[in-house]
Amino acid sequence: MRRANNIRHRFCHLFRRLSGLRPRASLGRRAGRGGARPLASACALVALLFVTGLTQTRTGPRPAGGRAAHDAAAGSDARQGALKQDAEGPEDEDEVIRVNTSEVLLPVTVRDADGALVTDLRREDFLVFEDNRRQILSDLALRQVPVDVALLVDSSSSVAASFEDFRRAAGEFARQLGPEDRFCLVKFDDRVELLLDWTRSELQLRRALRRLTPGVFTRFNDALALSAREQFPPNRRRHALVVLSDGVDSNRGASTHQDALRSLLESQVAVYVISNTEIERGRKRAELDSLLGAGGAAARFNELRIGGLRESLRVLDRSERELETLAGATGGRLYRPADFSALDAVYREIADELRRQYALYYTPADGTRDGRFRRVRVEVAGRPYRVSTRAGYFAPR
Repeated sequence: MRRANNIRHRFCHLFRRLSGLRPRASLGRRAGRGGARPLASACALVALLFVTGLTQTRTGPRPAGGRAAHDAAAGSDARQGALKQDAEGPEDEDEVIRVNTSEVLLPVTVRDADGALVTDLRREDFLVFEDNRRQILSDLALRQVPVDVALLVDSSSSVAASFEDFRRAAGEFARQLGPEDRFCLVKFDDRVELLLDWTRSELQLRRALRRLTPGVFTRFNDALALSAREQFPPNRRRHALVVLSDGVDSNRGASTHQDALRSLLESQVAVYVISNTEIERGRKRAELDSLLGAGGAAARFNELRIGGLRESLRVLDRSERELETLAGATGGRLYRPADFSALDAVYREIADELRRQYALYYTPADGTRDGRFRRVRVEVAGRPYRVSTRAGYFAPR
């Protein structure tokens, strides 16, 4: 129970810092043992990766001083807010290991020209560069590393119709993870809600999935930023986030797209986006073609609707470009299924990639603790393979 209260108050405190809103009383978990702004342009996201004087990522325990926030949140039982937590607790909080090492962990995915995963490489096959300077991999460069996966689902009206498909696909995804891997569940609409904290229990996940309910707006940026900051403390595990959404933020939250990207890079989280933009685009184009095909007086009568559909299509195109940049910068991938029935195959592919990733370790040649963003590049020597990893990391101070 103490663990549940701590997580609840931590989410309250963070959201108060982000948005100035007062916390909500109902952040507590249900009983259980185990478990805004316009979208930033793609150019702005890429530009962020070149910033040099940025704040460090956390490399040690969270700072003290959280007691005041804890007490403030504890007295907020009648207050209204926009962030809610309704989760079962983590299976084993002792598994969160704090680190103060300068060693860098890079999860790396390698694919051939046909898109098939390459899984037979050795340490000497990899070339790692940091700010264009060759780095020496450690002797244990390819050790096995468990992964923590946050499952995020957009529960706004654009995705709510897919809940059953998502429940089925998420359950199958959990079954395909390794025995040491963990997952949590977050839903977002007009608020961000942690339905299930870290666990390995498929039963707990099924219970949490049954609590999915539809909302109205989409706080996409807040969901990414809060999940990165609160669910992924520094530890010796890989970090991944799988989100089902069209990525169109309702501009009602506290975080921008740049804020979300920065938080993900600081927490070293790879983002796998399952975008329903192609599904929405098909629906809107069909309606637009129908209205335009009517011609004459009917087209004039529906002029406002026609204009709205055209603008919606432009927004979806822009969102898709931003999602692709987001996934690429963090070392993840963007998927655009043509139908919600394809979710099973997409989640299976992501689980397969996470099982077959390489974990590369190196100690930076530049040991300066300056908080700068260090750009990272990984190549496979003499092979025309496609290598995916995050764009870089923030050095400690």
